[in-house]
Amino acid sequence: MLPSTSYTRDRCVTGVHGLDEILRGGIPYGSTVLVAGTCGSGKTTLGMEFLVRGSMTGEACAHFTATEPSVKLLENIRQYPFFDMQLVDTGLINVFDMDVLYSWLGLTKATFELEDVHALIKAITDIVNTIGVTRLVIDSVTTLCYKIKSEQLIRDFLFTLGKKLSTLGCTTILIAEITSATQNAHWSSFGVEEAICDGIVVMGDAERMGHLIRFLQVVKMRGSGHSRAKYALELTPLGVMLTPMLKWGSVGDKSAQWGL
Repeated sequence: MLPSTSYTRDRCVTGVHGLDEILRGGIPYGSTVLVAGTCGSGKTTLGMEFLVRGSMTGEACAHFTATEPSVKLLENIRQYPFFDMQLVDTGLINVFDMDVLYSWLGLTKATFELEDVHALIKAITDIVNTIGVTRLVIDSVTTLCYKIKSEQLIRDFLFTLGKKLSTLGCTTILIAEITSATQNAHWSSFGVEEAICDGIVVMGDAERMGHLIRFLQVVKMRGSGHSRAKYALELTPLGVMLTPMLKWGSVGDKSAQWGL
């Protein structure tokens, strides 16, 4: 009788303090993960640290910014000691403005049709393939999807993009803006993103003894066991730090929080 063997899926180690433990070792390689959060919950910082930790091990990383100009994004993130501008200067982290990409593709219309969506997917995947990107962040997919004409087109866009990126060996974080992080709320703006993506990470605020505490919760991660508990999230000079959230009271000192 042959001995039984257990299959262990390769992981993309995020390097974010506490997150890899929650995910039992990291995000399964090639996954598309929706990071949905309320305003000020730390989504952008989490996404950038995910890229920084990968680039520090020699991975090529890319950030597509649709919410703010890349210059402003980099100026804001440079306040964190964990971020090294040399990673951008040497091409390990590549930052692209979506508005520039739209202009380059001739996508000047207010809303995108099917052919426009296909052109955008091809442009993103061509960049990923040319540079050899293994970690990608789009911030935010909500802003991008506002330009897509219908819910069905949004579904097709996310499904096709995620499939092509996975084939290229790219692990992707799609940042989404939501108005509430409660269990009764949608974890996306359009109601389709959470069904398409391989993983869902929710970020928001919880009130404890008069304090607003940032929290993170992994709701879904295909191909991986994971904790579904809420974890207190601190934005520190050294990056994101996740610790188990106490049922009562606050976690840590809230007097000096950093945030984007």
